[in-house]
Amino acid sequence: MKYVELAELVWGDAGIVAERPAPALPAELELQALWFSGAFGRDFVSTTGEVVRVLQFGEWNRGAGPDFQHVVVGINGKECHGALELDPHASDWENHQHATNPAYRNVVLHVSFRGEGRDHFIRTDEHKLIPQVVIDDEALALALQRPRRETAIARAGRCVTPLKDMDPVRVLHLLREAATHRAQNKARRFLQTAEVHSRDAALFQSAAQTLGYRGNAIAMQVLAQRASLTKLREIPNGTEAILFGCAGFLHPKIHEQAQGATRDYLSDLWKTWWKHRAQFESKRDIPWKMHGHRPANHPHRRVAALAMLAQHWPTFRALALARPFDAKKLIDALAALTHPFWNHHHTLGSQPSETTIALFGKTQALEWIANHLAPLALQDDPHFNYETYAAIRALSCNESVRRAGIRLFGNEALAKPWQRSLAHQQALLQVYRDFCLEDTSDCAHCPFPEQLSQWQP
Repeated sequence: MKYVELAELVWGDAGIVAERPAPALPAELELQALWFSGAFGRDFVSTTGEVVRVLQFGEWNRGAGPDFQHVVVGINGKECHGALELDPHASDWENHQHATNPAYRNVVLHVSFRGEGRDHFIRTDEHKLIPQVVIDDEALALALQRPRRETAIARAGRCVTPLKDMDPVRVLHLLREAATHRAQNKARRFLQTAEVHSRDAALFQSAAQTLGYRGNAIAMQVLAQRASLTKLREIPNGTEAILFGCAGFLHPKIHEQAQGATRDYLSDLWKTWWKHRAQFESKRDIPWKMHGHRPANHPHRRVAALAMLAQHWPTFRALALARPFDAKKLIDALAALTHPFWNHHHTLGSQPSETTIALFGKTQALEWIANHLAPLALQDDPHFNYETYAAIRALSCNESVRRAGIRLFGNEALAKPWQRSLAHQQALLQVYRDFCLEDTSDCAHCPFPEQLSQWQP
């Protein structure tokens, strides 16, 4: 039995629960970012049975009105050009008074989540019926990839016993299969975005998500979607100013408080931004999480790193998509990124640092590799060398990796040998996600310990 078969049994007759519960609806901005990334695909059936295919996902709307403009949708093979509105609930169309608002007159498709148990008739102010697509809970759960729990208690689980008696070679095989399963899931999501927007766009968004860390991953993804590589290329030498402007970080309050080098830096950015702000400025602010993380993870620095990446895009694109993939070359190139201001500032309001601060640190480089680049290489390079990937050392363990190690191996000391490799950490995260976080019995009824006895490499 393979690892993927073990994981699939979780929701079967012998699994933890008989059926997956409906996921909680995330914030509307996250739903929009998921939709625009292609996470739900492009082929649907409307509530009235029409065949719907999204031919072009359009552009984020910067002002009032529908969420996306310049959309092209095929309805039973007929092309419809216009706008798309996405709401968490179908009833929001009426609740938000879109039906009487002329700004929504050109909507050609309405997308919502949850059927709400009754029909909704989505009409414009001219009483024109708009086709509806409702994303079901299964598709939403697949796109979100969120387990039932956020964390599991950091104590030894029942799987410690079968793993302790398992030959180390078999444990290595198990981890390899779990890591490969995780990589395949991640590659699928990357390729969905690439199919909708292009491989460059998917790569750019993946870098933005990585730089966003946990608190600002969605915010950074939205920024990369609104200020796409295609748009940035149209404005030579404007990348940095456009990204900071789109992020909402160029405004009088920051400028008035700035002094010295920061004031000069902002002045240079503003000289470019004011010329192009009409093309990019949005009434829909990006909700940044500005506090609760280390200074090196501040959104100001993360946007700066994304800007530098975009300015050197041909080089990093070639390294990221090289076959065979060479992690060391990419890590070294990212470490070499420098910036006269950001080498010595954590934020736009901080005092200069005497020491040099890495713009794109090794930790972020490893995150990008583990979550996006290695999975993609594994997917489309038939000569991908897993052993080379497994030899890449992780710099540290995050809390989820630490908890996974304790639950599977008994304590941190016993888990440590299995947490050194980047690939093994990915494997532990997958097991933790598939079993520990899906189990609400705190290990008592989890099928993984018993299933391990059936597992064969």
